Amino acid sequence: MKKSWFEFIKGIIKENPTFVLALGLCPTLAVSVSLANGLGMGIAATFVLISSNIIISVIRKFIPDKIRIPCFIVVIATFVTITEMLMKAYSPVLNRALGIYVPLIVVNCIVLGRAEAFASKNNTLASFLDGLGMGIGFIMALLLISGIREFSGVGKLAGFNVIKGFEPALVMAMPSGALLVIGLLMGFFNVINKNKK
Repeated sequence: MKKSWFEFIKGIIKENPTFVLALGLCPTLAVSVSLANGLGMGIAATFVLISSNIIISVIRKFIPDKIRIPCFIVVIATFVTITEMLMKAYSPVLNRALGIYVPLIVVNCIVLGRAEAFASKNNTLASFLDGLGMGIGFIMALLLISGIREFSGVGKLAGFNVIKGFEPALVMAMPSGALLVIGLLMGFFNVINKNKK
């Protein structure tokens, strides 16, 4: 039970995919302009991460070593396609806002890395918990970055004005603002993890 809990919790702080492992930064930089975009991308990536981890864990013993990466990509691409179709059907506005970054989940380092480093070597429950923990960590990172950028760059939070008369720093709504926010948060997480040792 303790090991299962560790597999879940490690992706949130100790091995946060964005702030500690520095994975998945391309979509993080691009879509973290608003909370809605960050949440949408986080949920999409988490669904793909959990689903592909489970399937890869189930079929891991049947995949020859020489073709394991292409097999992983086929499994991941299947769930990305399902995600994109659902998003187009039920949330076309979000699908347009996220654009090309939804199909690019196929090559997202978080998803492929967890398939190779964890799901291909562990049982289904551990792989599910690993995917869930990493997914929640990614969602939290996207929400934190998106919230800071939306508030400081546009003066809104979740599309609503928060403080009247607040003068936003437009640079925060640009990619350079995302780099600045991510860099500061990475430093913060490194300090937290160093103090825990």
